[in-house]
Amino acid sequence: REERDGQPERRGSSSGKMLDGQPVLRVSSAAAFALLALLLLLLAASAPAPAAAYFGLTGNEPLTILPLTSEMEEAAVKAHYKVCDRLKLEKKQRRMCRRDPGVAETLMEAISMSALECQYQFRFERWNCTLEGRYRASLLKRGFKETAFLYAISSAGLTHAMAKACSAGRMERCTCDEAPDLENREAWQWGGCGDNLKYSNKFVKEFLGKKSNKDLRARVDFHNNLVGMKVIKAGVETTCKCHGVSGSCTVRTCWRQLSPFHEIGKQLKQKYETALKVGSTTNEATGEGDISPPKKSIAGHGDQIPRTTDLVYIDDSPSFCLVSRFSPGTSGRKCYKDKNCESICCGRGHNTQSRVVTKPCQCQVRWCCYVECKQCTQREEVYTCKDV
Repeated sequence: REERDGQPERRGSSSGKMLDGQPVLRVSSAAAFALLALLLLLLAASAPAPAAAYFGLTGNEPLTILPLTSEMEEAAVKAHYKVCDRLKLEKKQRRMCRRDPGVAETLMEAISMSALECQYQFRFERWNCTLEGRYRASLLKRGFKETAFLYAISSAGLTHAMAKACSAGRMERCTCDEAPDLENREAWQWGGCGDNLKYSNKFVKEFLGKKSNKDLRARVDFHNNLVGMKVIKAGVETTCKCHGVSGSCTVRTCWRQLSPFHEIGKQLKQKYETALKVGSTTNEATGEGDISPPKKSIAGHGDQIPRTTDLVYIDDSPSFCLVSRFSPGTSGRKCYKDKNCESICCGRGHNTQSRVVTKPCQCQVRWCCYVECKQCTQREEVYTCKDV
């Protein structure tokens, strides 16, 4: 893929009527062919002997890196299948994972970034996004606020990772985002490689399944999945780069770019803080249920009807203070004295330990290329929650 001022050229775009601010001369195909033939003759007569430039079978590369046999190709395919199988997906999801070699890697990336972001956002909370197998399994059986966040951050992570994988060229079935529907006179402005949110949304909706009317919990989970995807969509920005003499915007290259995933996690954490508890109402005409406020009002929310961008939950969360099937509790958890010890330690108090640590200090940049630091010894205090 050709590079232009740091941004890849968008494939398949037409030149338009202007190129770098200059009119394009149109000639007939016959005239173009004659000019090309004349140019080739001139080059053949004046060109020096070709320099040695070899690659592949004529180069110095070891041939062992090439898939010379069908067995090697088959082994590569099976390796890709093994990743899909190791993820323990449903039948439809496993089929979608196998149909494009880039999907398995993207799924693994989405899981990793979602888990890390969840743990970062809840690092100061009683529930610090404990994802060990038994705790997570128990949590997912209930409709807590924390469960709502897990659904939203998971769908957001997959949407983000897939859109980025398309624009990075790691997928066979998608590439850069196409330019939005603009007037023809403006189409020349779009030449960057944008994150392909359109393909990503389509993939994620199919991968996570359609809306179910079986019960309230299924509808709540589906709703929270959509919230994660909508936060990604709301964060799409148009990024442009100007090209021209002295930085003038004679030509402008623009592309769509997703917000950093850390920003997505921050927004979803805010939605977690204001999540709404819901009940179920049934439409007597159709027999289908819908999400509605509960019969009893919630402190701070009243009978507020949830919007499509609100996280919703069914069950009140446990305290997460003591060991339970939902978390290991907070005994021994590190806390910060003036920030969250009172909350995390659940009123049990905290222990204080002093320790001596050695850290780099008084660092200075030395010409040309290194940093020189002294080693300073200092005493610091560590606070941990008391046991029950």
